[in-house]
Amino acid sequence: MSTPRKLSSSRNATGKTGRIATVVVVASLLLGGAWYWTQREASAEEGAYRTTQVERGDIRVAISATGTLSAISTVIVGSQISGQVTDVLVDFNDQVKKDQVLARIDPSSYEAQIAQGSAQIASARASLAQAQATLRNAQLDYDRKADLGTRQLVARSDVDLARAALDQARGAANAAQAQIAQQSAATQTTRINLDRTVIRSPVDGVVLTRTIEPGQTVAASLQAPELFTIAEDLGKMKIELAVDESDIGQVKAGQVVSFTVDAFPDRQFRGKVEQVRLSATTTNNVVTYPVVVTVDNSDGTLLPGLTVNAEIQVSERNDVLKVSNAALRYKPAGEDDVAQAQATPQRGAGSGVIDDLTRTASGLGLDATQQAAFDAAAETLRERQAARRAAPQASGNAIVFGGGRGGGPRVSDNAGGGDMQAQIRQRMAQRYQQDFAAFRAMLDDAKRARWDAAIGGLVGAKRAPVYKLVDGKPQQTMLRIGASDGTDTEISGDIRAGDLIVTGERAAQ
Repeated sequence: MSTPRKLSSSRNATGKTGRIATVVVVASLLLGGAWYWTQREASAEEGAYRTTQVERGDIRVAISATGTLSAISTVIVGSQISGQVTDVLVDFNDQVKKDQVLARIDPSSYEAQIAQGSAQIASARASLAQAQATLRNAQLDYDRKADLGTRQLVARSDVDLARAALDQARGAANAAQAQIAQQSAATQTTRINLDRTVIRSPVDGVVLTRTIEPGQTVAASLQAPELFTIAEDLGKMKIELAVDESDIGQVKAGQVVSFTVDAFPDRQFRGKVEQVRLSATTTNNVVTYPVVVTVDNSDGTLLPGLTVNAEIQVSERNDVLKVSNAALRYKPAGEDDVAQAQATPQRGAGSGVIDDLTRTASGLGLDATQQAAFDAAAETLRERQAARRAAPQASGNAIVFGGGRGGGPRVSDNAGGGDMQAQIRQRMAQRYQQDFAAFRAMLDDAKRARWDAAIGGLVGAKRAPVYKLVDGKPQQTMLRIGASDGTDTEISGDIRAGDLIVTGERAAQ
């Protein structure tokens, strides 16, 4: 009887364990399904759009160009005379001083010409002495006959003949004198050419090229043959960059240039824009302008002729709001669900212009009085913008000033047109000048010009729509667009650091 009781207890325990396991499995499946459904709903809500975050940072705008290194001053040494080269006294890379002898040309023919000219001068001088003797005799003969003629002891014709003989003798003496001058000049020319048989360096520098060898004959009939190329100073060099016409308007003298050369790929060098030349070059319908960049090469690392890959830093914006360029290219597939720019600005809108003006003022080096005047004007502008935002928004097609962050105009869709936009910008510029008139009056001419340029740039800034992600929906906002480095773009307006900007839409799951 004891054995059946043991079997019944064992069977009851096994059944209870199985029911517990079944409950655990079912509960796990329900919890897993609930978690999966919750995650799917959250993912669907948050992942409907691809977004990027507005960040605060620096933007460096640069223009890429290529060019070639060369010495700032390169002198080509040639020969003004023809002849055979007898000596070459310098070689490639030799350091030379001004007036140092570089080469010699055979002087034999010029020495012979000088000897011949000297003999001709001596002959001319002998002819002059003979003519002068004839002149003295003719003078005496004329004096005698003139005296006798006054006493009517000789015929008048004899006196006239004596006068003619005197004039002829005087002319012969003058001709002999001119012959001496002519021969002296010819000989002096030959002496100059003789001196030119010695080729000297016109500057201090280094020999870059040498195109002659001893025994070679140079001919200078039509143009001077090039014998040497001398770089005056390799401690300072230049780069001639070819900048595309679409970028040349941003290049100014004094801008910083960073560049690399293939010979030293791990090093980066710096230079400065010295000149923007006006002589455009057209190659395959591409117009480029030469930009000259000066480079300090005091260590002698850089060599003439190296190919340069350069970047001209045209502007640098520090501590600004920026967003990926993809956000500026996004346009929603359906505009019906998108809130338009006429939506009420968020709290804090209007600070964009003030931030830009504050950044400009900080770079002017203001004194305490000027800074106080700026702060007062900025605070007045901030209070007026806050009051405007608190007031009811205008409706219809009216133009609303100060609706966007920074106090810029917001124009409804039916108020467009180039003339209208120009009027708006003009009114904005006048308003800003009035607000900061007292501050502007304290600035000197240079600072006032920089301030006016900043106001003009602010008013004439480009604007573009972006779409902020607000409560899971894209909301259109018009922002001012500033500098771009090709990846990120400076923005200002109704935007803050950390805002999510839509860059695209995800495919439905």
